[in-house]
This record gives sequence, C-alpha cells and structure tokens, in this order.
Amino acid sequence: MSVDPGVFAETGVFVCFEGGEGSGKSTQSRLLAQRLDAAGYATVLTFEPGDTGVGKELRRIVLSPETGALADRTEVLLYAADKAEHVETLVLPALARGAVVITDRYVDSTLAYQGAGRSLAVAEVEEVARWATGDLRPHLTVVLDLAPETGLARFETRDRIEGESVEFHQRVRAAFLEMAGADPDHYLVLDARASVEEIADAVWARVEPLLGQATR
Repeated sequence: MSVDPGVFAETGVFVCFEGGEGSGKSTQSRLLAQRLDAAGYATVLTFEPGDTGVGKELRRIVLSPETGALADRTEVLLYAADKAEHVETLVLPALARGAVVITDRYVDSTLAYQGAGRSLAVAEVEEVARWATGDLRPHLTVVLDLAPETGLARFETRDRIEGESVEFHQRVRAAFLEMAGADPDHYLVLDARASVEEIADAVWARVEPLLGQATR
C-alpha cells in the first residue's frame, strides 16, 4: 500500500469512515456530523458511491445484483468515475468553504475491495483512484474493524458487493488494516464490536484537535 503523503486540504477538515460490511460506518458518520453541528461547525455528511447525480447512476450499476458480472477493471473505473465527480463537485467546494466533510467510504474502499478483494494489482488500482481524486487525502480515516462473518450476518439481503464470498471480505479487511498500519498519524482503527457510544467518543477525541482549520 502507498505511503505517499498525498494532498491535504489547507482549509476545512476531511474525515473518512472505512471498514467492512455491517461495521457501523454510516451510524458513526452520522453521530460525528451531529456532534459537529451541535458545536457550531459547518458540516457536510456524504458517502461513496452515489452522492452526486452522476454517482447515483454509477452506484446503481456497481451495487445492483441485476448488473451481474463486471470485468474487474470495469468495476475499478466505474468507482473511480464516481470518486472524480464526488471530489470535484462536492468535497473540494465544501473544504474550500472551511466545512468539515465526513464521507462514508473513499479511496481506501477501492483499494481494499477492487484491489485486494478482486486480487488486482493494488498499486495499479491506486494510481487510477488517486488520479481520479487529485490525490486528495483525508486528514483522518477511521477504520471500523469487524470480522466479515459478523458484519455480513447483519444483512437480510445483500447487494452485489456484499454478496461476495467470505474470503473476498477477509482480503478486504486485511487491506484496510494494512493501510492503517502504514500511516498511523492519519488513521484510527477501532473495534466495531465496542458500543456505539464508546466508538463515537474515540472518534471525537481524534477529530477535535483537527478542527482549528474548520469554520464555525
């Protein structure tokens, strides 16, 4: 996995939540946004894939079971297109305003799922994903770590990616942990089995010192 420093926004704060299926990313993203709102910070809560007009269509393609099989490289490029549109039209403008941008998934998901999960060359996938996002990096990435067997059991129905094998999701989990281990200054790994409140407090403890460049 790359340890290139990348590009960090000089205004605003960019926070990303990553992890496997059922790890509680959406819940923790929402709780952090609520806490920031209550503290008076300008906050943008977003997600990938799909939080733009173009992204909505791309999300339908990559996640719908009706899509069926896609060539692995096709899948990478579809996710990269979603990220390019997301960063250009939503993330960068919000950061320029000084907002705290919280995203549920970002580049690491592409590296973990389409790279490690699909057994593609992660360095090649990363080159595409970094180009698509202008190499913009989160100030903090929170990885909610959970065994795939536990997370997948939380779903009654599964989308196209959730329906992959346990072995696929184990490779994804290992990739997230490897990325976090390579750059501890910009990552926080938390046990997703902890209580919602414990996780939220641990996240806040890492986010709060970053807020000096955010707008209130």
